[in-house]
Amino acid sequence: MTTDGSNFEEYADLGATTEDAMEIAETSMDRVRELVPDETLADRIRQKSVHATGDPEFQHLVRFTGATDDEPVVAGARAVADERPIVTDITMVKSGITGRGHDCPVRKAIGNGADLAAETGMTRTAASVLELDREGVYDDAIAVVGNAPTAALALADCIEDGTRPAVVVATPVGFVKAAESRKRLREVAAEHGVAAITNVGRRGGSGLAAGLTNELVHVASDHRNGELTNGDLDR
Repeated sequence: MTTDGSNFEEYADLGATTEDAMEIAETSMDRVRELVPDETLADRIRQKSVHATGDPEFQHLVRFTGATDDEPVVAGARAVADERPIVTDITMVKSGITGRGHDCPVRKAIGNGADLAAETGMTRTAASVLELDREGVYDDAIAVVGNAPTAALALADCIEDGTRPAVVVATPVGFVKAAESRKRLREVAAEHGVAAITNVGRRGGSGLAAGLTNELVHVASDHRNGELTNGDLDR
């Protein structure tokens, strides 16, 4: 195993800061690639979903909204290259976004919209999304929802009303409204031409959302470094 800077950068988002840690991370991803195809950009997202969940079957639960499965990955990587904001629903997702390989400002929605939540009785996460949308934050941004179904539903309403994120990554988790919120987001995104990466079923979560967003960063980095082998951002 080599331990040059390129290897370190490739696995930095996995927490690898020592030679032993890099070897563990590299071996883990090698095993994932034995279980998941490695031919397209969308495959890279499927691989990351398996790595984040530890479940090889999760690759079959990922959904891509666009003309092709690669389209949302291309849109997200281009947004990273253009240094567009990454906007998460909660703090946990924001904390999981890598600080390497990009210069995108990263912010969270939660903590905004307290007055709106108090006035209407809606959840804090839904109110925070609507408040940021009023400020125009989501247009051309990488919109990430990893926890709250109500945030995904609010984001779907914003898109229906004219907001246009560069890409949406939405994996809210739970037994109440989680699958339904992602389904609505997919339908609205498809209707209005917004690229999106989501999943079906009850599973999901903040770690998954952060991992998928980090893979968009890696795709952008590989393209910038001339190392992209399973897709083309220029076409």
